[in-house]
Amino acid sequence: LGYLLVGVILGPHTIGPTVNVPEFKTMAEFGVVFLLFTIGLNFSLPQLHALRHRVLGLGTGQVAFTTVVVGTVAWLAGLPAAVAFVIGAVFAQSSTTIIGSQLTEQKEENLPHGRLGLAMSVFQDITAVPFLVVIPVLGMAVGADSLAVELGWAMLKALLAFALVFYFGRWLLRPLFGLVTRRRSAEVFTLAVLLVALLAAWTTFSLGLSLAFGAFLAGMMLGETEFRHQVESSIRPFRDVLLGLFFIGIGMLFEPAAIPRIWHWALLGALLLLVSKVLLVAAMVKKSGIEALTAWRTALLLAVGGEFGFALLAIALDAKVIDLDVGQIALTAVLFSMIAGAFLIRFNHVIAARLVSVRHEADRGIAHRLSDAPAPQVIIGGYGRVGHTIAVLLKASGVPFLAFDTDPKRVAQGRADGHPVLYGDISDGELLAAVHVERAALVIITVDDHANALRTVAVLRTSCPHVPVIARARDLESSSRLIDAGAAHAYPEAIEASLRLGATALRMLSIPTDDIDRMLQDVRDWDYKPVLEEEAAQEKSP
Repeated sequence: LGYLLVGVILGPHTIGPTVNVPEFKTMAEFGVVFLLFTIGLNFSLPQLHALRHRVLGLGTGQVAFTTVVVGTVAWLAGLPAAVAFVIGAVFAQSSTTIIGSQLTEQKEENLPHGRLGLAMSVFQDITAVPFLVVIPVLGMAVGADSLAVELGWAMLKALLAFALVFYFGRWLLRPLFGLVTRRRSAEVFTLAVLLVALLAAWTTFSLGLSLAFGAFLAGMMLGETEFRHQVESSIRPFRDVLLGLFFIGIGMLFEPAAIPRIWHWALLGALLLLVSKVLLVAAMVKKSGIEALTAWRTALLLAVGGEFGFALLAIALDAKVIDLDVGQIALTAVLFSMIAGAFLIRFNHVIAARLVSVRHEADRGIAHRLSDAPAPQVIIGGYGRVGHTIAVLLKASGVPFLAFDTDPKRVAQGRADGHPVLYGDISDGELLAAVHVERAALVIITVDDHANALRTVAVLRTSCPHVPVIARARDLESSSRLIDAGAAHAYPEAIEASLRLGATALRMLSIPTDDIDRMLQDVRDWDYKPVLEEEAAQEKSP
């Protein structure tokens, strides 16, 4: 909402500074491209295949029914059929940008309603492809035969784009990023991510489809690789900046001077958009067999107006299907719905619990949310000798874990061992945010780079101080620094090896095991001070 307000202030319809950069709109569009790319990273093909009946059916049905219902209401209100159809198509869209960013902020993107709502909003862009063809044709007064031919070509192009990105991405992306990671350069890795995202977007755009569609397909392909989280970390800064520009650009379209003349029509339009989509989506989702609370929460997510609607509105204005006054009413109605929709998403659980009118249903929803959250897991930073050993012990104990390493050979070896090892720099704050480190039960740092380990501990203490951290250290000095930085424990390899050797010697001398364990634990509890004192005494002696 803040970005929209900045856009209104900088737009040509308000007093004050005006930004008029021809390239601004193009740059802003890439914010949506990168957002769809990151969303694709979280929707692998196996997941989409499992949801194909539900997501494709519900997504297509929501767009079709909303277009028909809203279009019929607009036609009964006196608008021409072509104009009513455009209004219905514009109102049928939901903002993947708002839904995705707000769900991530609320940590609901992996909950049932979050995944279903986000998947449906993404597939709206696919099912809305025919609108890109139909709306310009409506301004040409062509026959039904020509319209059918254009629609057929659009669908063939969509299938061709999917085939190109799927087959080339499936076989080329993993080898490409394997080659890039061997360079051990963060800059080269980021450039490779940008290249793949933009090349996929250009492919679909060249076929007459949206840029965002190609980026989403490329994200899906990379989502199946071990580089997924590092890719998301690399693209996030570009996405956030360009998304801000996108919403500023939308705000610049708003004309406050027209509010007194059209506010009542715009308010009615926003109300029609929100109510029709909530009721239709809730009914369809419940009909598919999903519980009432999840159905209402999904409906509240999709009630928001969409940026794709602005694109359809711009096409309709260029084709002179609708006039400027009707266009301004539709634009304002969608903006009103975005403002209201943001609050509906924010409080979706509270509102949905009221709508189902059953108190224990809300409690069950909270319990379902907790049970759906991933089990507490251990995150291992580094998959060398120490990291591999810890992974073997955790797997044997049935403890879920996720390991990261910047050496592609180690990553490949770990995956060959059957362990969940991914490519990534454990000291990268964006990477830690992408894997939701705040939900982890424990972080174990096994990297042999002391500076890297210190950076990781510092990032973790800042972002999630409640998550315990234990670390590997080379010596006592490194151990002390890591503990001072915030690590709960830091075990110096040299001293620990000496303690284990001494313990073995004592056992061979028939010293009771309990006494040995107590002795070793006392040394550790005192942060190895007994050992330090002995070393200091030896250094002082002649």
